[in-house]
Amino acid sequence: MDSDAVGGVDRRRLLGWGGLAAAGVVAAGAPLVSARPGRADAAPADSGVPPDTQPGGAYDRYVAKLAAEGRFSGVVLLSHRGRTVLSRSYGMADKEKGIPNGENTAFSLSSAGKPFHAIAILQLAQRGQLKLSDTVGTHLKGYAKEISEQVTIHHLLTGTSGMKTPDEDVQRIFQSRKEVHEFYEQWARQATPEAPPGTPSSHSGAEVAIPAQIIEAVTGTTYWDYVQENIFKRCGMTGSGFYTRPQWLTDQHIAHPYMRLADGSHVDAVRNLDKGSPDPYVLGKNPGRAFIDAPGDGGFATAPDLVRFARALGDGTVLDRHYAELFTGPKIPLAPEGGGGLARRAAPADASFGAYQMPVSLVSGQWVWSRAGANPGVGANWTIYPDTGWVGVILTNRDGAPLWEIIEQETRAVIGQG
Repeated sequence: MDSDAVGGVDRRRLLGWGGLAAAGVVAAGAPLVSARPGRADAAPADSGVPPDTQPGGAYDRYVAKLAAEGRFSGVVLLSHRGRTVLSRSYGMADKEKGIPNGENTAFSLSSAGKPFHAIAILQLAQRGQLKLSDTVGTHLKGYAKEISEQVTIHHLLTGTSGMKTPDEDVQRIFQSRKEVHEFYEQWARQATPEAPPGTPSSHSGAEVAIPAQIIEAVTGTTYWDYVQENIFKRCGMTGSGFYTRPQWLTDQHIAHPYMRLADGSHVDAVRNLDKGSPDPYVLGKNPGRAFIDAPGDGGFATAPDLVRFARALGDGTVLDRHYAELFTGPKIPLAPEGGGGLARRAAPADASFGAYQMPVSLVSGQWVWSRAGANPGVGANWTIYPDTGWVGVILTNRDGAPLWEIIEQETRAVIGQG
């Protein structure tokens, strides 16, 4: 393969991913379903930008209809080769204080933040501070012998450790960063081998927690501080971070999650710690229960910051070229319903693969790299279309948004699927 090609992507195209989306100004007190546009440059007639991606196009109309029906609160953004093509904001970031969502609102990422720990590991690998073939026991103590001696960092990042992790104590309310850190460190050490390494692990929580612990052991700093300094800051993601519950309650640029209860009403999940989700799978997983996101997971980001992240990944800012190729390179085939932002598309991918903490897919012959996350009141997805220089971001803070359907509509607009 040509050394300047990345998974079928020409190096010249690789350098054109994403771009810096400018900040939009939001009028306070805007109605719930009115669109609040950020900056969107007019597309030149010969730009090749699909009409469905532009203001007033099919994707814009689709999201506006969802918002008018009360089914979407949040931000959508499309960027093409460094230029914002579409940026829309709907709904309220904090109803109690009358603060609307805007382009510079930070949303909880949930699992859409997991790839950051993979990038952190690859940064350390390219500096020679660890190897992807290192076992857990190379850097950490206190794990079962089968895990310590046989499970490698590569297994962890690809979700093939074969481990099982005990259920979390989802009813617990944390009171400090230290308490969160100690809980997840001990929780991960309760992981047990369920199948031989190399076996898919059904999203074992320890596969997220252990890489974070390795990052801390190698660098001598917390996972949160390492990512803040070496990913968010390096990428220019000035509105992103691992915010604590007190910050979530007081910082006006952070969106509150509005969780739907069994009676159909919505409550602010941060302000109502005693409320639970009607969904048995997430019962008690109220995002307000955590003082700060678990090491290796989550975080908060604005839509323009995620575009900045995509650009930094493509231009060598956050990872050297070969390690960026390694991050996004297909590792294992995924079943049609398997993993991440592309998992539930009505329009199936040509082929889907697991990369490092995210899926990568071929859709109509183009590479699509995407990661989604969801929790009560939280939905997030970022997608990079490296063949054509597009980046799409979807962030929502209210239950009821059809996240998978929105992702599908975004891809149809960008790739032009019928």
